[in-house]
Amino acid sequence: MIDSQLRTSGVSAEFVLKRMGAVAREDFVPEKAKSVAYMDRSIPLGDGQYLAAPIVQGLMLQEARPTSSDKALVVDGGSGYLTELLRPLVNSLDSVSPADAVKGKTPSQNYDLIVIDGAVEYLPDALIAHLGDHARVVTGYCMNGLTRVATGRKAAGEVSLLPLAEFGMPVLDAFNKPTSWSF
Repeated sequence: MIDSQLRTSGVSAEFVLKRMGAVAREDFVPEKAKSVAYMDRSIPLGDGQYLAAPIVQGLMLQEARPTSSDKALVVDGGSGYLTELLRPLVNSLDSVSPADAVKGKTPSQNYDLIVIDGAVEYLPDALIAHLGDHARVVTGYCMNGLTRVATGRKAAGEVSLLPLAEFGMPVLDAFNKPTSWSF
């Protein structure tokens, strides 16, 4: 995984390679999926949850650039893997479900870093409110059916996402844009 998927796709930050080499992906999938835990695509976990492909989580972790002073939040896509990758790299770490994140139900406020383990169509105001000034966001971003890894920073109370690279990744339905009627 490290040599054939991560390094060949531009994920080369030593802290990412070290963490992904230390945390066994097979511990985060159902028994029947353990033999394919390292393949280069997402793995269904049941109930609409997935473990994203290694390259997606490696790139997200690299772009997050966690520091030992960060107060971080992971919106967990269902596996807990990304949370375990990030845990020793930050000062404090909370994890919430996508449904709770959309409602703004987080254990704390003023996070320096939010990593969303999946693709979103938008970032709800209730979640943005939990970001401190100049906080960072790393997520998957879904627009017109295409998913990309994206980063953003909170400024003037808003977060704009900058798409970085197209990768197939699980879409978190809780973050679908509300439908509205128009002419």
